[in-house]
Amino acid sequence: MNNSAIQEKISCLDLKGQHQQIKEEVFKAFEKVYENTAFSGGTFVEEFENNFATFCQTKYAVGVNNGTSALHLAMIALGIGKGDEVIIPANTFIATAWGVSYTGATPVFADCTSNTWQLDASKLEEKITPNTKAIIGVHLYGQPFDIDAVSLICKKNNLFLLEDAAQAHGAKYKLSSVGSFGEMACFSFYPGKNLGACGEAGGIVTNNENYYKHLLSLRNHGSIVRYYHNEIGFNMRMGGLEAASLNVKLKYLPNWNDRRREIGKRYQQEIKNDIIKLQAQPNWSQSVYHLFVITTENREGLIKYLNENNISPGLHYPVPCHLQEAYAHLGYKEGDCPNAEYLANHCLSLPMYAELTDMEVGHVIEVLNEYRNV
Repeated sequence: MNNSAIQEKISCLDLKGQHQQIKEEVFKAFEKVYENTAFSGGTFVEEFENNFATFCQTKYAVGVNNGTSALHLAMIALGIGKGDEVIIPANTFIATAWGVSYTGATPVFADCTSNTWQLDASKLEEKITPNTKAIIGVHLYGQPFDIDAVSLICKKNNLFLLEDAAQAHGAKYKLSSVGSFGEMACFSFYPGKNLGACGEAGGIVTNNENYYKHLLSLRNHGSIVRYYHNEIGFNMRMGGLEAASLNVKLKYLPNWNDRRREIGKRYQQEIKNDIIKLQAQPNWSQSVYHLFVITTENREGLIKYLNENNISPGLHYPVPCHLQEAYAHLGYKEGDCPNAEYLANHCLSLPMYAELTDMEVGHVIEVLNEYRNV
């Protein structure tokens, strides 16, 4: 193989290129925040909330300090608490489960499908008990879950549907933006996300005015009028600098997502190796490829091979939620969610960010096509 054209290792994620492109614009936005001393909440956060609600095709958006807080506050706004159960995928980042646990409720872990790796709607009804109050569907890796199928089960059983869209800013389900289907949708603006702040941030979108007003209170010490506290609240406001950076980046997000889709399409069409399995792409799904995940039987061998060929893969995620030590008290065991467990043991993330060059993408494809499990 000829690696002479690739001088530096291709990272799974590299934020430097994106931030160099918009550095001047972001710094000017920071100067405005500084001049107005609007560092916590305030006009720049409100501007982003309005812009992001429009982007998601929802009426309201509430900015908070991170995506985990978004999930936590959404659970409280739904009235979920001790004694309640919430069904979530076993194969998700642990924050989905934290949002449930922080309220005193119990996460109930459900398996994914073997091909899309999204929540398996056919396995949900067997998880429902009299204590079940909601289902959280996760748009994992930037690809929407089967919203219609999960929504039908929620309606049939009088359950809330919440979207965890932390990895799916701009993804579409049947041509409509994710975030507009459930009672609420929660986003992370962690720096590595498709839409990432210069710092920590998160958000919740909804079409329900009551949820919106409650969330505004919850994030601000349980207060709407300063120094008057109507409930026990939290200090979970979004910062002005984070909001300013998000306002700049939101303008570029559609183009960045389009580039991710170009790369994802090349990976899907040009990786032709029988020992590498790709995520199935239903025709109703328009992913934004926050991650591009593959599976292979000999993961350690592939990691070694990729590193030898100037490619640094990622790993999302090596332990499914139901087998995490933090949830050992719930009594789950190996074999309870076999598809999620297989994914955790065999998954690998390929380089995926908008600034990847065609040459770098071609190199990744060439290297993978030449891989043999030896």
